[in-house]
Amino acid sequence: MRRIIVSEFLTLDGVMEASEQWQPRYVSDDVAEEIRAGIHSSEALLLGRVTYEIFAAYWPLQTNNESGIADRLNSEHKFVVSTTLEKAEWKNSTLIKGAKRVVEEIRTLKRQPGGDIRILGSATLVQSLMQVGLVDEYRLMVHPIVLGHGKRLFNNGMETTGLKLAGCKVFSSGVVLLRYQPDN
Repeated sequence: MRRIIVSEFLTLDGVMEASEQWQPRYVSDDVAEEIRAGIHSSEALLLGRVTYEIFAAYWPLQTNNESGIADRLNSEHKFVVSTTLEKAEWKNSTLIKGAKRVVEEIRTLKRQPGGDIRILGSATLVQSLMQVGLVDEYRLMVHPIVLGHGKRLFNNGMETTGLKLAGCKVFSSGVVLLRYQPDN
């Protein structure tokens, strides 16, 4: 059975939005290696529409690919959850449409043989999957900065969710990787 792994860059106050504006200053060599290893460790991506559109506009154009990240993201299978997209044109992308079918299609994906499915960004998708218990692990790279505003991974009003610590790693830039799994 495949696992769904949520991988996010977060500020200390839980903001995940616009990480390209605050995250780069904390990308030390050890953080960059962790990011690269994480991307190479999954077999597929599961993305919401907004993250998909951002990635699809950027990654296919990358040619300086020493880390192999662009090649990996461009070649691996991508599942895109959207109620508004009509087609997903980025190489190896499959569109999952219709709010009523999304949960069942993702359950079917998890039952198939294969490696981990990683979610990057895609806060609304992550929150939806949390509510139905489909997230197997959270890998949260917490950065030592407080923004005080912006979209948070865990919204006010979400149901209480117990998690157990599965691992922790501190990087030279002050970033901390926290790995949590549902505490069922």
